[in-house]
Amino acid sequence: MIPLVSLKAELEILRAESESVLAVVKAECGIQIDIPIGTMIELPRAAIMADKIGEVADFFSFGTNDLTQTTFGFSRDDIESKFLPRYLERKVMMRNPFETVDEGVAKMVELGCKGGRTANPKIKLGVCGEHGGDPESVKVFYGIGLDYVSCSPYRIPLARLAAAQAKLSESAVKSDNR
Repeated sequence: MIPLVSLKAELEILRAESESVLAVVKAECGIQIDIPIGTMIELPRAAIMADKIGEVADFFSFGTNDLTQTTFGFSRDDIESKFLPRYLERKVMMRNPFETVDEGVAKMVELGCKGGRTANPKIKLGVCGEHGGDPESVKVFYGIGLDYVSCSPYRIPLARLAAAQAKLSESAVKSDNR
């Protein structure tokens, strides 16, 4: 996974370099290894340009923590220790955007997914970080159509439960069984 990509050329260059290293390892060790190469989408420009970047990626992993910071233009440390409590108290924000994915950040993820799938219908799309273990965020990501979520080990059971509930609620809406 190549981090902080915002230009297709960055991923093209680093993909070529990675593939040449893999070729050397395969030749020296006499083994066949298949390692997908992709990027973490953590910059708004990357999400907007996903239709181009996706042409050279096997996967996107949305880094929603960094995407939240770069979309809002503030650091987590600054907001949580300074003005977030006041924003929550005054209902400027309803929740901490670093705990539950913000609607605007979710739209960035959705835009990136659409662009990635336009460029590469076989691309794998996921999210990593704290949002991947938050039940409300998992439901949002399921609705967007992500293939996977990644989170810290202690949040995996909760993430799995939220994913199952999202899937079941989709089935319940389609059924008229009571």
